[in-house]
Amino acid sequence: MKLPVTSLLVFVLAPAGWGQNAVAPKSAPGATIGGVVRKDPGEEPVKKALIEVIAENQSEGGDYTATTELDGSFRIEGILPGRYHLFAERTGLLEMGKSHARSEGRLLTLGPGQELKDLQIRLQAAAVVRGRVTDEDGDPMAEAQVSVFKQSYKAGRSQWEQVGSERTNDLGEFRIANLAAGNYYVSVSPPPDFKNLIEGAGVVAKLETGTPAAGTSYQTTYYPGTADRGQAAPIQLHSGDEFPVNFSLSPSPSLSIRGSVVNVPAQASASVMLQSRDFGSILNGAEIQKDGSFVIRGVSPGTYTILATVESSVVPMMARESLQVASSIEGVKLVPQPGAVVRGHLRVEGKSRAGLGDVFLSLESSEPVTDAGGFIFGGFSNLVRLGADGSAEWKGVPPGNYYVQVVSESGAGQDWFLKSTMLGGADTRDGGINVNGGTVSVAMVASTQGALVDGVVVDQKSEPVTTAIVVAVPETRLRGRIERYRKTVTDQSGRFRLRGMPPGDYAVFAWESVDGEAYLNPDFVKGYEAQGTSLTVKEGDRKTLQLGVIPAAEEQ
Repeated sequence: MKLPVTSLLVFVLAPAGWGQNAVAPKSAPGATIGGVVRKDPGEEPVKKALIEVIAENQSEGGDYTATTELDGSFRIEGILPGRYHLFAERTGLLEMGKSHARSEGRLLTLGPGQELKDLQIRLQAAAVVRGRVTDEDGDPMAEAQVSVFKQSYKAGRSQWEQVGSERTNDLGEFRIANLAAGNYYVSVSPPPDFKNLIEGAGVVAKLETGTPAAGTSYQTTYYPGTADRGQAAPIQLHSGDEFPVNFSLSPSPSLSIRGSVVNVPAQASASVMLQSRDFGSILNGAEIQKDGSFVIRGVSPGTYTILATVESSVVPMMARESLQVASSIEGVKLVPQPGAVVRGHLRVEGKSRAGLGDVFLSLESSEPVTDAGGFIFGGFSNLVRLGADGSAEWKGVPPGNYYVQVVSESGAGQDWFLKSTMLGGADTRDGGINVNGGTVSVAMVASTQGALVDGVVVDQKSEPVTTAIVVAVPETRLRGRIERYRKTVTDQSGRFRLRGMPPGDYAVFAWESVDGEAYLNPDFVKGYEAQGTSLTVKEGDRKTLQLGVIPAAEEQ
């Protein structure tokens, strides 16, 4: 099982056989699923669609695949009992969920010998954005980067998420396919300006006329033709659309960022990068001169993070600063500092099938996520596997405030929660661990008896709701702590299970559909307070709820 480098939320996994924790014996009869895939609208069967059934708990289940027949039908036998995610894929077609959003698959809970015969999967034709990019003379602009974005929520904050990208060909043409219906923004970034890069390195300082190089360049442009992201207009795509988007780029005054990097050890080298805080992508870089100065050219207005890294030194070093660019900036001073070492030891209370070596710990920033991270500093990884003695160590940790969370592998440790993180005799589990260089030692205690909450989600007719998103939102004072949330989705019977919940007060919500991780935004949750179910759990509690679904049409 591949674990993410950054885990913002511990997804709660349910065990095989809804009410049992034990692994099903190999002699237990396998489950069977079958159904048909059709094209929407209409009833046309989809042949050669790939059906993937992936176990939520890889240590107790397996992965299975099938291909649909001419009549769109499929059947998979011998599936080990457990919980599975089912996906359907076919080139040019997409499975759509509720509210016409792209589906993230459906959840199935399968018992020994169970047979699901009539799964109905509907795929829609994907949309396409195509067009051409030219320069001010109408000539094709090759190697321009065209990107399609949608507004979504990550860590409860609105951001632009890239969903497709392609470089133009020699005719300036591009075609970005496999897009779900919805509203999107389109941008084009010019190809690399090698002349400016050379000038920035001090190789070429003047044009042939002998005059200084003109401070103009092609800028990132947003549809329908503006360099200001705030003036970008969305396009609305429907199933099967081929939406034409053309750009004509003209040189405009170029913004630049000038500064210096100091505190670089002798014989070491540093690099400077500029990252868009809107997109989380690295857009510009610059070479640092011998005196530590640098110039980043061709910068569009916007909000950025500028980062200087020194990785050729004995100890990796880093400096970063937030910049709001509306005009050219002078005098940026970056002072790289060594990353810290965070050493921890975890003691576990209670019994568990999982050993310490089966569990990972993640060191997550407790500060608002506005720039999507994106940088790897000095090989720093926020995810480490526990040692057999409960030890953990993070190296090269950038300055900031952090919290620790348990990340389970293949279902191991899914009932665990951190009871305390002691730093200098004080419990920092709520306040976070302040890191600013040097070595930080943390003593942690985990319990294997996190609360378990299960139940069913129903609609206004008291009928079960499949693929509803169930979220346990912590009390108000902890809503900025992402690791305190628990999330899952309902299966084919409307059933859900939340595991490893720390003791405390919660409001539990069941949404038919949610845009990304909007539920992590306290302001978003406030609009639904009256529709949540209050819940208080203690260590080791087992509780059952029936939740009424919040219809997608009522989302804000």
